[in-house]
Amino acid sequence: MILPIVAYGDPVLRKKGEAISKDYPKFDALLENMFETMYAAKGVGLAAPQIGLPIRMFLVDASPFADDEELSEIEQKELENFKKVFINAQIVEETGDEWAFNEGCLSIPDVREDVFRGPDIVIEYEDENFKKHKEKFSGLAARIIQHEYDHIEGILFTDKLSPLKKRLIKGKLANISKGKVNVDYRMRFPNAKKKR
Repeated sequence: MILPIVAYGDPVLRKKGEAISKDYPKFDALLENMFETMYAAKGVGLAAPQIGLPIRMFLVDASPFADDEELSEIEQKELENFKKVFINAQIVEETGDEWAFNEGCLSIPDVREDVFRGPDIVIEYEDENFKKHKEKFSGLAARIIQHEYDHIEGILFTDKLSPLKKRLIKGKLANISKGKVNVDYRMRFPNAKKKR
């Protein structure tokens, strides 16, 4: 089932996610719905807060980047089958010289900005079977994970912009929260005027 994606301005996007366990209600259906929702919106990642659930869960599928000709063959190969579920994740290390990459977000449609992040991360997480992992990721894979991880920490990519950039997009963000944006996927707007 395709779920509506929560738009910028909804308080759930600012909540730090709660840890979950394997007895989380209807977990398998939630996982399936999240993947379906992400694919319907043509996203490469989706975090539970973006569908209104303040829990520590996100998923990624970076395969659309595997065709990016600006990436090396090695990076393309790495991203080709990069599909993962992250539950109760904690980034334990972020290293390397920060690099800029133009990011967008399904909760903030029509806004794209360069964001600086470290190129290498070490993350502890549980997979969809609640098996524990500790892994290192680099480059674009790390970038996608960092963006989704921020969601479960109540952080949006726009928080990482300079004060000037934030001022420049302030009007766009206000319009998004009111539902004044054209999107081709289901969304829930916090401040949209109710139809009578």
